[in-house]
Amino acid sequence: MAAKILIVDDQFGIRILLNEVMVREGYETYQAANGVQALEIVHQHDPDLVLLDMKIPGMDGIEILKRVKKIKPEIRVIIMTAYGELDMIQEAKELGAITHFAKPFDIDDIRKAVRDYLPIQSN
Repeated sequence: MAAKILIVDDQFGIRILLNEVMVREGYETYQAANGVQALEIVHQHDPDLVLLDMKIPGMDGIEILKRVKKIKPEIRVIIMTAYGELDMIQEAKELGAITHFAKPFDIDDIRKAVRDYLPIQSN
């Protein structure tokens, strides 16, 4: 069974890019444009890893991270931010994020991090 990745970003283009790359890598993917969708997907599909943008209108990345970790404490979360907000990155790591990427990110760096934290399972 393929590992499952949830991509949470309010920017459609970034979601599509990450989705395309992760599907090509062999992962099962889900996409959410906001916190409400993200939490529904965590409840329904039990993803193994979340690629989470920090700057999302409404429920921000920190709040999404807190709620996702409440639902599934062992879930792996990689945060993405377009801003050099060290306080937010630090808080996210204290809440259990495993690493972060600044936007614009190098897609190969994200692909490698996902592979490192979520090895592709072969049957």
